[in-house]
Amino acid sequence: MAMSSASMEMSSMMPTGTAMAPMASSTGMAGDMGGMSMGGSCKISVSLSFIFRARQSLTCDKMLWNWYTVDACFVARSWHITSKGMFAGSCIGVILLVVALEFLRRAGKEYDHYIVAQHTKSLATTSASASSASFDHGTSKVPAAASSAACVPIAAAKFRPSIVQQAIRALLHMLQFAVAYFVMLLAMYYNGYIIICIFIGAYLGYFIFGWESFSVGQGGRNRMQENATVCCG
Repeated sequence: MAMSSASMEMSSMMPTGTAMAPMASSTGMAGDMGGMSMGGSCKISVSLSFIFRARQSLTCDKMLWNWYTVDACFVARSWHITSKGMFAGSCIGVILLVVALEFLRRAGKEYDHYIVAQHTKSLATTSASASSASFDHGTSKVPAAASSAACVPIAAAKFRPSIVQQAIRALLHMLQFAVAYFVMLLAMYYNGYIIICIFIGAYLGYFIFGWESFSVGQGGRNRMQENATVCCG
């Protein structure tokens, strides 16, 4: 009886990882072959390698391509798919998210065009007022500074946004960056349905918000020049 009680005490003092090593190794082989359920709730597809030292440790080498619907999890534990309807809603949400990303890109371009148009209008108003002032003083000649400014093309003039304008541009850029990063996190789950939804959202978003007119001729700018000059392209 004393020997049996001593052996029981020694077994109880052994680390948990050592006692569970055979069982964990067998489950590790099963996990390498396919999907894995994290705590019986979230299902992900990973390649597992087990390292047993003093305690049991689990490392995920890489995500694998999968077509999971129910019990799939994305980004957070709270985003746990419990039904097919919830998964369909998640797919629609991903499409709308990518469409919103294309909207933010177009909004950044349009705001740049807006502040440049405002600057051009202010330059035209200033030059017109200077010309009218010179004629009011009874001089028929335009001052040299005004004439030289009129001869310079507006496109060659440099324009630096104000602090408020730059703050709005930075806000639009931050929103683009945040949404694009979130879409990247969703794509890293390698779920085939989610990736297809990302592609669909990119197509629909550019079809809607990338539909714009182009200038034709030598003075016009093509699409490559338009994207190269936009701050948040």
